[in-house]
Amino acid sequence: MSKLLKHIGGDKTLWAMLTLLALFSFLPVYSASSNLANLYGRNTFSLLVKHGVHLVMGFAIIFTVHKIDYNKFKGLSWIMMFIVTILLVFTMAQGTTIGGANASRWLRVPGVGVSFQTSTLAAVVLMVYVARYLAKFKDRAIVFKESFIELWIPVGLILILIFPANLSTAALIFSMVMVLVFLGGYPFKYIGVIIGAGALFVMLFFLSAKAFPEAFPNRVDTWISRVENFSNGEDTEEDYQIERAKTAIASGQLFGLGPGKSVQKNFLPQSSSDFIYAIIVEEWGLVSGVAIVLFYLIVLYRLVIILNKSETVFGKLLVAGVGLPIIFQALINMGVAVELFPVTGQTLPLISSGGTSIWMTCLAFGIILSVSSAQKNVKDKKSLEKDNPLDVLTQAM
Repeated sequence: MSKLLKHIGGDKTLWAMLTLLALFSFLPVYSASSNLANLYGRNTFSLLVKHGVHLVMGFAIIFTVHKIDYNKFKGLSWIMMFIVTILLVFTMAQGTTIGGANASRWLRVPGVGVSFQTSTLAAVVLMVYVARYLAKFKDRAIVFKESFIELWIPVGLILILIFPANLSTAALIFSMVMVLVFLGGYPFKYIGVIIGAGALFVMLFFLSAKAFPEAFPNRVDTWISRVENFSNGEDTEEDYQIERAKTAIASGQLFGLGPGKSVQKNFLPQSSSDFIYAIIVEEWGLVSGVAIVLFYLIVLYRLVIILNKSETVFGKLLVAGVGLPIIFQALINMGVAVELFPVTGQTLPLISSGGTSIWMTCLAFGIILSVSSAQKNVKDKKSLEKDNPLDVLTQAM
């Protein structure tokens, strides 16, 4: 174990929190997966093994990425922006349907039978790209015309490719980009222009989807109805899920019904992913629900520590850019379960089942730990230089 720890760099507390979240996830996933097992005639244990494989692969991603010098992500972001754009175009163009519903958010890897959600990869890559751009202008004024071409056209292209099939992810990415450019010192008046342009685009898209519904993927109808029904208070299938989730939370009371004793997992269609927080509270009680929130807040605290310790603007922006979306995603997932937000389809990071969400979350944490590892290397280097007897001899001469 000690030999393994020697090869693990970066913030040890963050490593510990990620490990605890991943280990805890086996309990609710195993319990909640019984619904999927019954639906599709599968074995619950096989679903648990699959979740375990996803987590092992995810932590392998963290370990591999955190060994890379984070400054190399500057150049990689250019290449990856080109790659994810092609992937998003191809994903959208394939027009796949699953059970009659649009599934243009997923891309199947030929030969291996594995599907992954291209928008989640695009989200991480885009945040790295934005961080690189903002770091480049740390010592000089930003010209809107120049930034529009180099920054906002790539950002807009990625969002447009994601938006029709995955509103919640596009909205989350846009919000996080706005937060990042604000933290990066981008002029506030320009941010206002971009927000206004984004709002205008969404309004025109809504109107076009209403006027020409046959020209848009059927996924658009789903999220338009979700937003409208959430604001109007009408009963829908999403309301059924929310009511079941709230029933699960209420049933859990303070200490829960006990591991594996959830009743609502048999009625919630996405009990092991989108609504896993409700199952956790039902089985483990309000105490566990509060503990999960605290876990993510501790992760946020460690992100702030790493951000503050970074000696470069790019390092600071990189941690904020790929780290904050994870925390916001967690809060949104938990907020949906208690009806603070409409159903979004966002998973609970490192706890919900699902390969793509786990892998991309781990990719983001690998990047963060790469920044943290660089801080330790700089500290160790300064310590060696300070303790070098040759320096004392040189000063004496």
